[in-house]
Amino acid sequence: MTVRDIQNIMEEWAPKQIAWERDNVGLQTGKLNSKVRNILVALSLTESVVKEAIRLKSELIITHHPLIFQPLKKIDETERVGKLISLLIKNDIALYSAHTNLDFTRDGVSFHLAHIIGLKSVDFLFKDKSLNRKIIVYVPPAYLEKVRNAMAEAGAGIIGNYETCSFTSKGTGSFKPVGSAKPFTGAVGQLSLVDEIRLEMTVPAWNLANVIKAMRAAHPYEEVAYDVYSLESQSDKYGAGVIGTLSKPVDAEKFLEQIRRSLKIPLLRINHQYPRKIFKVACCGGSGGELLPQAINQNADAFITGDLSFHRFEEANGKLLLIDGGHYETEYPIINVIVKYLRDKIKQHKVLIKVARSGTNNNFIKYLI
Repeated sequence: MTVRDIQNIMEEWAPKQIAWERDNVGLQTGKLNSKVRNILVALSLTESVVKEAIRLKSELIITHHPLIFQPLKKIDETERVGKLISLLIKNDIALYSAHTNLDFTRDGVSFHLAHIIGLKSVDFLFKDKSLNRKIIVYVPPAYLEKVRNAMAEAGAGIIGNYETCSFTSKGTGSFKPVGSAKPFTGAVGQLSLVDEIRLEMTVPAWNLANVIKAMRAAHPYEEVAYDVYSLESQSDKYGAGVIGTLSKPVDAEKFLEQIRRSLKIPLLRINHQYPRKIFKVACCGGSGGELLPQAINQNADAFITGDLSFHRFEEANGKLLLIDGGHYETEYPIINVIVKYLRDKIKQHKVLIKVARSGTNNNFIKYLI
């Protein structure tokens, strides 16, 4: 397999198009056609991680945090980013990063955080309304299945856990070929009225071009009549943060101790006034303070995230239990999930590629107690 193949596997789970618009996800350094036999997975790229990759003979490193986040004006080996880029290039190691796209996908960072702290009935805290399109095409009845299957194979018609979802209705199409037209049916200069099926399917906005290409290839008409509409319906696959419930209400102090142990963090920052019983809990791995209003509006008893400011605690006081569980601590558990996901997917391809979790990626924050 190549770097491109691994990239495609990662983006089946976390499409790069759903990432925050200012983020820099995907291939950071290296060549897409490079062969891969060993993969190293880490939260962030450090010199020790690159040296570990060299020792393990890894051709690809996958990180959650992108190395190249701000635009670069130069690659200076005396600076941290430039030194790491140079080290990767000299050792022919590719770097791929799945950052906010892994935050915003189902079963991503926040979903696994919810799993670790024991939440049930988990769903997105915030669901995006701008990701899907509806494509409508008019098809001769005899070609309905061919066109529908082609569109589905290209990624249309996925709703939740259901695939090849579509709606059809019968109608009559009219057309008059002129000039150099080569009609599938009818004759040049004559008006034709034909039976057609209106086929409707949804498609993610970033996959629209692929679906249209597949649709055109399967459709018998020289000129295919189709429409595309933006949808306001919420996405079931992509969003931000999560919310769920515990198996039963627990005392706040007991819940805090559970969080501290689950995240393996020596201390937690919390607000002063909060509910004494905790049942409904929202969380967001990494830095999710901007989701606090959604957690409050959905009547969460507690909200767990990292990188919280003074004013977020002020905003939460008396409304819910706000917990700063650390940026590193709320994200690091996803590394094991990435490793398992890659191993399972690669196994399906019946190739031998070793996927390892980095053992040298440490938290950059130290707690003095």
